[in-house]
Amino acid sequence: MIATTTTSAMQAPHTRNSSVRSSILATLAKLGLVSCLMSSLLLGTALQAQTSFPTKPVKFVVTFTTGGAADISARLLSEKLTDLWKQQVIVENRVGAGGNIGIEAVQKSAADGHTLLVVSNSHAVNVGLYEKLPYDLITDFAPITLLANASLALVVNPRVSANNTAEIVKLFREQPGKFTYASCGNGTAHHLAMELFKFQTHTHVVHIPYRGCSPGTVDTVGGQVDMILVTLGTALPHIKAGRLKAIALTNSQRTPAAPEIPTLRESGVPELAKYEVDNWYALAAPAGTPRDVIQKIAADAKRVLAMPDIRQRMAAAGLDPMTSTPEEQAAYLKADIAKFKRVIEFANVKPG
Repeated sequence: MIATTTTSAMQAPHTRNSSVRSSILATLAKLGLVSCLMSSLLLGTALQAQTSFPTKPVKFVVTFTTGGAADISARLLSEKLTDLWKQQVIVENRVGAGGNIGIEAVQKSAADGHTLLVVSNSHAVNVGLYEKLPYDLITDFAPITLLANASLALVVNPRVSANNTAEIVKLFREQPGKFTYASCGNGTAHHLAMELFKFQTHTHVVHIPYRGCSPGTVDTVGGQVDMILVTLGTALPHIKAGRLKAIALTNSQRTPAAPEIPTLRESGVPELAKYEVDNWYALAAPAGTPRDVIQKIAADAKRVLAMPDIRQRMAAAGLDPMTSTPEEQAAYLKADIAKFKRVIEFANVKPG
């Protein structure tokens, strides 16, 4: 009797422990299921956040006139993104004050990705050109991706005897101040690219500023000025027709749009061995725009820029598609701000 009682007493703790373990395991299993469900819900919410943009029409603000490289790039992109996003993507041209009016408008917009800026190296010029700006290009905007490079070409009237960079530098040095060049406007990237050329080659060429690339190109064709540094898309029809001679591109490398035209740094002129002005365009959003929205815009823009028909249409306009990370785009901007500040000081350029 005592033995039986002892045996039962000894088994009871074991039974209770097994029951506790089973209860704990069941609870953990439930918690694991809850955790999985919570993870799934959070993931679904994140995916929904990524794919819900845009929720209304998107606006690209272009601070240049219609028909130019920035405008063409924006319109080609907007056309395809409208199809992808099932929301209208509108291009709005807001010119004036060197682009500052449009830039400030985007800066003051909601940081939700629905108002974007087509930013360029011309905007980097403004940082050194204006004593005070109502915005900071570095801190007030979130870079998204580069879009295109519109090669700048140095072209001359056929009466100019030089046929390449080495010959034209020789002419400039032998006859300082005799030759004239047109620019698309005082303080534009085109203007400063030529001033950088003069600075590096220690030459003197007279600057004739125009209000836009088209009238400057027309007068170069007509012989009123000797040459112009202009976007390749503007010059290419005149080059093909023999109305202008192409000397070189300011790019770091040749363009598929006109592979026969060399770059200035290929010229063999020692002072130009490191010359580089890439005339780039990019997308930026107001600072504070959610990272997932930035990533979606960048990914979809890159998808569009890889489309064969878009690449063909861009090449026909003298544009080379480009893409980048936000960090790479920011590096381009910072490098050009520093470069153009030096040229502005050298040439004593003032806002026109």
